Amino acid sequence: MIIFLLGVCFLLTLLQLTTTGISSQIQLVEGTLHRRNYFYIGEQYVNTPGTKNGSEIAFGQIYVERLVPVNVTRSLPILMIHGHGMTGTNFLNTPDGRPGWADYFMSQGFEVYIVDQPSRGRSAWQMGVDGNQSDFDATYISSHFTAVKQFHLWPQAALHTQWPGNGTAGDPIFDNFYASTMPSLISDEESSVKVRKALGDLLDLIGPVVLLTHSQSGQYGWILGDTRPSLIKTIIALEPIGPPFINAVFPPLTPARPFGLTEIPVTYSPPIFFASDLKTEIVPSLSNASLGTTCYHQAAPARQMVNLKEIPTLVVTSESSYHAIYDACTVGFLAQAGVPVTHVELASVGIKGNAHMMFMEKNGLEIAEQVVLDWIQKTTL
Repeated sequence: MIIFLLGVCFLLTLLQLTTTGISSQIQLVEGTLHRRNYFYIGEQYVNTPGTKNGSEIAFGQIYVERLVPVNVTRSLPILMIHGHGMTGTNFLNTPDGRPGWADYFMSQGFEVYIVDQPSRGRSAWQMGVDGNQSDFDATYISSHFTAVKQFHLWPQAALHTQWPGNGTAGDPIFDNFYASTMPSLISDEESSVKVRKALGDLLDLIGPVVLLTHSQSGQYGWILGDTRPSLIKTIIALEPIGPPFINAVFPPLTPARPFGLTEIPVTYSPPIFFASDLKTEIVPSLSNASLGTTCYHQAAPARQMVNLKEIPTLVVTSESSYHAIYDACTVGFLAQAGVPVTHVELASVGIKGNAHMMFMEKNGLEIAEQVVLDWIQKTTL
């Protein structure tokens, strides 16, 4: 009997330890009380590759998650679009278990929509239909996003202090974040076409929104604002992909975004028929060969991005990110094209030490409250 009881006690202790270990890895985030559902939109049908029997598969659809707080006090929802290699989980909670931006904005009375880009994450990638994919290795994520101070690939990287953890493989917070990254379409042109269709359908369904983009999805803000200008009430672009016309900082510094800030055409006035119709010139004050940046603007007289001229736009740049080198060039291009744009460099308002994944970092809610919410309240009320 004694041996039996000792065995039971051992098993109960083992179970408790095991449960404790699991709970330390899967912590519940206490957040805003809300309801949620999900749906798909934007799908098109195509013949199943390799068949001639008339069977079809869907492609191009996006996963949409709708989060509705118990007390909705804002007239406009926020639509959040993640960047390259990421999914909508970016905004749900942080890799170290804190509430994310979706929860914060629900606490402020906003309904929130989060998507996974086409052919990414919970939005199916169809073999033989969708284009090739690529992914980020752990060193890329560390050197560009989470441990930039250690790699020092650009001067501002030395100022990075806000990532929660050491930002490299083996650190539990980094491992949790890196495990969330996803293969992404290699072609930004293909991604842009698919996003224009699927997100356009979503906007037609849900109506006017505050649009929040990050990184790669920055170009989608200009595209969606161009195609659905009445449904985008303001654009908040967190370090949008740029600069105009050419890649920067990280070789190869090859031409990109032939329509200025987008891979696919947007509306200009006077009209353009080819990307080459946009005549460019170098802006010496915003170019730095030693840092790998060449800033191009339009040669005068600059064509106007007419469908974006009534959409207040905010570009947010972190102190320690590689975007600190060239976001001013992006902002200058937008302003020259008639877009009402404001540029907030976080360090200039006392928010220091952030890199590219600012909304996941230790002071992320400070950015949400003092910069993003403040902007929304000034521009949409």
